[in-house]
Amino acid sequence: MAIQLNSSLARALVQQNRLTETDAKAFELAASSSGSNFVSDLVKSRRIDPKEIAMFSSLTFGFPLLDLDAVALETIPTSLIDVKLMQKHKVAALYKRGNRLFVAVSNPENLQGLDEIKFKTGLAIEPVIVEDDKLTAFIQKASENTTEAFNKYAEEEIDLNLEFIDEVAKTLQPEPSAEIEDAPIVKFIQKTLLDAISAGASDIHFEPYEKYYRIRYRIDGMLYEMAQPTLFVKEKLASRLKVISRLDISEKRVPQDGRLKLALSESNAIDFRISTLPTLFGEKIVMRILDPSSAKLGIDALGYEPEQKQILMDAIQRPYGMVLVTGPTGSGKTVSLYTCLNLLNKPDINISTAEDPAEINLPGVNQVNINDRVGLTFSVALKAFLRQDPDVLMVGEIRDLDTADIAVKAAQTGHLVLSTLHTNDAPSTLIRLQNMGMAPFNIASSVILITAQRLARRLCKCKKEKEIPRQALLDAGFAEAELDGSWKSYCPVGCDLCQGRGYKGRVGIYQVMPISEEMSSIILNHGTVKDISEQAKREGIRDLRQSGLLKVKQGLTSLEEIEAITNR
Repeated sequence: MAIQLNSSLARALVQQNRLTETDAKAFELAASSSGSNFVSDLVKSRRIDPKEIAMFSSLTFGFPLLDLDAVALETIPTSLIDVKLMQKHKVAALYKRGNRLFVAVSNPENLQGLDEIKFKTGLAIEPVIVEDDKLTAFIQKASENTTEAFNKYAEEEIDLNLEFIDEVAKTLQPEPSAEIEDAPIVKFIQKTLLDAISAGASDIHFEPYEKYYRIRYRIDGMLYEMAQPTLFVKEKLASRLKVISRLDISEKRVPQDGRLKLALSESNAIDFRISTLPTLFGEKIVMRILDPSSAKLGIDALGYEPEQKQILMDAIQRPYGMVLVTGPTGSGKTVSLYTCLNLLNKPDINISTAEDPAEINLPGVNQVNINDRVGLTFSVALKAFLRQDPDVLMVGEIRDLDTADIAVKAAQTGHLVLSTLHTNDAPSTLIRLQNMGMAPFNIASSVILITAQRLARRLCKCKKEKEIPRQALLDAGFAEAELDGSWKSYCPVGCDLCQGRGYKGRVGIYQVMPISEEMSSIILNHGTVKDISEQAKREGIRDLRQSGLLKVKQGLTSLEEIEAITNR
């Protein structure tokens, strides 16, 4: 009586006299009872060579044959099939072409695995036959690469049991029990955040690319690559970061914004603002580190010269008027505004702010997050503030004429208004307001002070003297009288303290321009940026380059740094 075989591959092997019916049935029963793989059991028995059975399967079923040694592990699309699925069904995604996904299998009858992959990816599956032993090694290597980059963090004798605080409930977040929960991933993220805080980074970038994944820190305004974890973990990293930020982990098609708070101790917590962006090869995630202590440094720590500080202090102590802080993104405008608000934050002062979003929590200040989607714009928030009996108003940014008009009216009717604009220097700010549609009279009667600023990298203690040719100093903007030999210029060197960069920390470079009667006249007469700049020069107001050169004379930064961040 003939033995009934369920596997087409087993029947074909028997027909070609590669196996006896008895052996074939025994392998079938063993695979069925243990939940193993018919081909894997056959290879382990050494009855048939892996290469031989792969060639036989390819010819029998008509599937292409591939040598896995020719496939680079880093190029496989792990975003479509993760390592757990590969291990479960003994398959490996090779590459995607259009709506077809080519999948490596050693057993061409692995229909359950192929069907699950098809269901999860929504793609047409094209099986490719590979040798069983090479597929086993390939999957094992993929699994090792997934955790190899993180094992050192799990092994370190360091307490990484940090807590994330739920910003809504103001309680510690319970750890999610989703399938993305992975101890090495959790520890890697916590270590990455701690390292960024320790290094004084302002931003952390998690960036997926086609063949690699990298993490970069922005330190003192410059981006530095800090790690290149294996590409296999990009989905887990993104999912974990989105979970702790209370974002939708299933939504990967549109950008999302969130926040999280990391509790370093009972009395110390750091806020992070998180932004996701769908890219060609996965979600790029950028985390902005918001250290509340940066808003409480005090005005002396920001880098204002004594006379600039006095002008600013006089302006913010006035009962009404508009003070504008200008500069590009990342120039420290927010810290300057928060520092001013801290100076004004007293029990007898009512302060309200409209921000997009509120970066740092200031107790005693009424902070409002702008939400354009529900109609809460800067202008709407300002109108509401004026009905709240305010003394001081802060507008995160003047973006349009409507906001500008309301801010001007508030400044003209007995309120101190602080805000920011994106302009290159103080004189161009006045013209920018005119170009937005503001009447010159309103500008002249409301704006009392404009501060333009940049952040220059501060030289580390390892700095050394550098002889700069006299002509180069003159070309940079120094006056002949300043080159009297009473000061020395320095250049960066690099040491352990600054991690070889030569710079540690930053210092502010400012142009503090009060609006005088003469400037008001120029504005009313529709003067140009050049007219205002010349008047500022006559009044002894240093521009950004001159303020930067003063920092060079003081030995705080290098001439190269000032030339890089200021215009001529």
